Formats: sequence, structure tokens, C-alpha cells
Amino acid sequence: MIKKEDRRKLRLMRHKRIRKKIFGTPERPRLSVFRSEKHIYAQIIDDTKGITLAAASTTEKALREKLQKTWNIEAAKEVGKLIAERALAKGIKEVVFDRGGFKYHGRVKALADAAREAGLKF
Repeated sequence: MIKKEDRRKLRLMRHKRIRKKIFGTPERPRLSVFRSEKHIYAQIIDDTKGITLAAASTTEKALREKLQKTWNIEAAKEVGKLIAERALAKGIKEVVFDRGGFKYHGRVKALADAAREAGLKF
């Protein structure tokens, strides 16, 4: 059985390996996803300037009031829709998806699919 600390180290190693290949530009910024046990976070980042252009998470009061639980697939879908709306409002239509070392499965996949359905291309 892999200990929690070891799983975290393995995820961080995967994240570093992925980040070597993925880079957000002003034309096509990076959609970064972080998943904790109780929440999910998404940011759209321009890596050339080091600026976060848009962000959404289940920690926001408006989303917490709307959702029953902040750690399930439905919550991830809501965050995906919200990040896509905020990106489109700023004129961002295409992004590079950064899964942050997490498997493209479950909540991460739900967030990505919801963002695509809401109009983001990646």
C-alpha cells in the first residue's frame, strides 16, 4: 500500500514532468486544475507574464450556497462552467489543459468536459 505522502510525491513528480511540456501564452493560456479532498480549483494562467487571468473554485461563497457538496463531480462541472464563462468574458477562447499531475478521470475530467461544453477549446 502506498502511503499518502508517497502518493503526493508521485503526483508532484508527474506535475513537474507535465509542466516541462505545457506552457501558457497570451494567445493560448494554461488552464490549471488542482484537486483537494474537499474542493476543486481552476485557474487560467499566462505563463509569459506570470499572471492569473481568471479563477474559479468551490470555495467561492456563491458556489458553496448553490451546491450541496463541494467534493463531487457535480461541483467540478459547476467550476468548469464558471471558469469557461469568466474566460470567454475576457476574450479567451483557447487554452492548454494542465491536469496538475492528477489522472484525467472523475472530477478532473468532469471539469474539463464542462469547460468544453461551455465554449472553451482545448
